[in-house]
This record gives sequence, C-alpha cells and structure tokens, in this order.
Amino acid sequence: MYRLFAASCVLALGLLMPASAFEDTRDSDNPAVKKLPRNIDRHKLFLNRIEENKGEGDVIFLGDSITQGWESNGKQAWKEHFADFKPVNLGIGGDQTGHVLWRITEGKELEHLKPKVAVIMIGTNNTSGHSAQQIAGGIKAIVEELKTQKPGIKILLLGVFPRGNRNDADKETKTVPAEKLNKKIPQINAIIAKLDDGKTVVYKDIGKEFLDKDGGLPADIMPDYLHLSGKGYDIWGKAIKGDIEKLLK
Repeated sequence: MYRLFAASCVLALGLLMPASAFEDTRDSDNPAVKKLPRNIDRHKLFLNRIEENKGEGDVIFLGDSITQGWESNGKQAWKEHFADFKPVNLGIGGDQTGHVLWRITEGKELEHLKPKVAVIMIGTNNTSGHSAQQIAGGIKAIVEELKTQKPGIKILLLGVFPRGNRNDADKETKTVPAEKLNKKIPQINAIIAKLDDGKTVVYKDIGKEFLDKDGGLPADIMPDYLHLSGKGYDIWGKAIKGDIEKLLK
C-alpha cells in the first residue's frame, strides 16, 4: 500500500513539474533538426579549400550569411583578430540549423579538419518558421554532433544576434528601437545558454555590444538590421578573441 502511494506521488509530482526547455527538440519531431541538403557551390568550395590546405585550421566558424560576411564586410576584422588562429570560415548565406547539420554530417565538411575550437552562431534564419524551443533544439543537435565527431573540441556557442525590421526603423535616427526587435531571439538564447557546461561548451551572448544605450539597433552596426557592417564585425572580433584564446590553451 505504501509503495503504491509513494509511486502515485512521484507520478503526480512528475506531471506537475515544468517541461524541459528542450522538450520540443526531439530529433524525430523537431523540424529544426531535420537535415537540409546544402550541396551548393560554396559547400563544394569548402571541401576543395580544406583539401588544398590539407585540413589546416585550429578554429572553425559555423553559421549563416552573418558568418559568411567575415569574407566581405568583416575581412579586415577577421585578419586583425583571428589570423593567428588559422581560422576556417564555414558560413553559408541562408543557412538554418538543418543546413548546418547536413553539412557537418552527410556533407562531410569536418571530415578532414581537426579543429581545436568551433565558434557557432546560427538560428536567425529559423525564426520565421520555428519556435524558440525548436531552434534551440537544432542548435543543441549541432553542438552534440560536433562533440561526437571531434572528441576534445571546445565550443564557443554564441547567442543569436539581435535583429530588426527595416520598416520599424526610426527614419531620423535610423535605429530600430528595443521594443521592436525580434522577440524570439532572447527566448532562444535563454534556452541555449543552458548548454554551457563550463568545460567543453562556453556560451556567450554579445548581442548588447551591437545595441545603443537605449537598447536599439543602429544602422551603422547592422545596415539592414540583420547583417553586420565593418564596424559590427570589429565589435564581434574584439568581443570573442579573448574567449578563443582561452579555449585554445
């Protein structure tokens, strides 16, 4: 009788407990974890580059167009802040979490690389179609895949950067006010922050570095309120250079 009562209490408590933040992130149910083929020219370029460089590269940057932009607006900042790290840019414009997952599995982008550190910033392209929990699950799946493929790798997981809508920008200040920034992004970041284990995964949110004193997003940092200017990339580089140095030790 006592055992039956105790078991019933445990069940009841389980039902009352709040659901895990990653509840919606099970691979079979989460669309943000579905692998999306990305067999395009830039992906093929990565494979050729890696082969030509014989897999050289201590730090890889995984992401979407914001990461790819290190090769355009961020070219100078990339050289200034990361040149000593033998960095490898694996950013592709338009990528969602599912694209990155495909690239590092079926796409074999990491097969001939032996990175010591991975910098991840992904998820903004998922925001229109997936929930914060689903997007966080996609990011978690990328982190877990990296740890599985490359035992011993250290991961600098960045919070998804703030973004706004052009139509919400003040015409005079050319700034999207804080209250009109995408609301889903802080929700995603609150969940993925829990992936920080203080050892192999370090989470860092540098989003505030791009905002003005009132929390607004100015055009001189993100001209379209999504992609970074040269000034924005310099801010990004300065914000994480020290973290990368620590993780490489």
